[in-house]
Amino acid sequence: MKYVDEFRDSAVAKIIADKINAAVDPTRHYHFMEFCGGHTHAISRYGVIDLLPKNIRMIHGPGCPVCVLPIGRIDMAIRLAREQAAIMCVYADTLRVPASDNLSLLRAKALGADIRMIGNAAYALELAQKNLDRQVIFFAIGFETTTPPTALVVKSAQRLQLKNFSVLCAHVLTPPAIAHILNLPLESGTVNLDGFIGPSHVSVIIGLSAYSQFVEKYRKPVVIGGFEPLDVMQAIYQLVLQVNEGRVEIENEFSRGVTFAGNVVAQNLMNEVFEVRNSFEWRGLGEMPHSALKLRAAFAQFDAEERFNVPYQTVPDHKKCECGSILRGAKTPQDCTLFGTVCTPESPMGSCMVSSEGACSAHYTYGRFRDIPVVTA
Repeated sequence: MKYVDEFRDSAVAKIIADKINAAVDPTRHYHFMEFCGGHTHAISRYGVIDLLPKNIRMIHGPGCPVCVLPIGRIDMAIRLAREQAAIMCVYADTLRVPASDNLSLLRAKALGADIRMIGNAAYALELAQKNLDRQVIFFAIGFETTTPPTALVVKSAQRLQLKNFSVLCAHVLTPPAIAHILNLPLESGTVNLDGFIGPSHVSVIIGLSAYSQFVEKYRKPVVIGGFEPLDVMQAIYQLVLQVNEGRVEIENEFSRGVTFAGNVVAQNLMNEVFEVRNSFEWRGLGEMPHSALKLRAAFAQFDAEERFNVPYQTVPDHKKCECGSILRGAKTPQDCTLFGTVCTPESPMGSCMVSSEGACSAHYTYGRFRDIPVVTA
C-alpha cells in the first residue's frame, strides 16, 4: 500500500471484519485498550466499532497529551504569561483546556496575555530570536513523539546563548502510563484488560523493545497499530488470535514505520536534554512515578519552572466531570452527565472534550447517533 486511501478501503475492511468475527470465541468477552487518542478517533470516525462482534469491547486509553494535562499545569502557563509578561507559545488544542477561575489559555489571551498558537517548537525559538527584549516560553506537551523537537530547540537555544527563551515542560511517557493502568486495583472500576493496541507514532521513537515489560511482567499482549481504520482492525484481529491461542507477544502491525530498537538518534537526543521526573500528575490517573520528563541540570537555565520559580499546585477537576474515569477505562463518555449537554466541543468542561483526539470529542462528533433512541411508527 502506498496511499492513505488504501488504508480506508471498505472492501478490505469487510474482509478483516469477517476474519475477526470468525476468530472470536462466542463464549468469552475481549477487552482491548487502544492507548492513543488517534486510535479512538479512527474507531469512531470510520465506524470500526460497528464491524466488530458485540463481545469485543474497545476501551479508550489515556494516550492524548491534552487530555492527561492536569489543570495545575495550565494554571502555571497562564500565570507565567501574565506575571512575567512573557510570550507564551502553545500547541492548538492546549488553548481551550479549562483551567482555574473559569479561565483557559484562550480566555487569558482575550484578557491581554500574549499567548500564541504555534505549529512547531522551532517557531518558539524563532520568536525568541526576534524578541530579545521579551521572555519567550514554550509550553511543551506531548508523548515521546513531540519530545525530540523540544530537545532540539533547547540545544539550539544553548548554542545561541539565548537569555530570553525557556521551556515549561509537560512531556509525558507512554510505558509508565500503561504500567500504571495495569497496576490499578480492579475495585477502582478499572477493566481487566486482555491486551493493548500500542501507538505507532510513539513506537517509531521508542521501538518495540520498550513494551517488553508488558509481556514479561504483566503477561499482556501488545500490538503496535497505525491510525488508519484498516490498521486498527488488523491490530484487533492480531490481539484476538493471541488471546485465543494463549500467546503473549509484542507484534508489529505498523511494520512500515516501527522497528525493534526505534529511533536511536532521537532517543539519545532526548536522554541528553531530559531526565525522568520522580513523579508527575496526570489528569485522571493522579501522581505517577517516573512518568514524565524535565530538563537536565546542564539545561536548567532553559527550564521555566526553575527560572521563574513557579510552583505546581494540584487543582481538582469539576465534580461532575468523568474525564478521569474515562481515561482509566472505567467509564465511557455517555456515562458522564455533562456529556453532550453542558460539555460539548464548543464549550468543553473537561479535557477529553477539548482535544480532537479526546474520547468525548470523538464520540460526540462521530458516535452520538448510538445514544439516540430509535423511534418506530
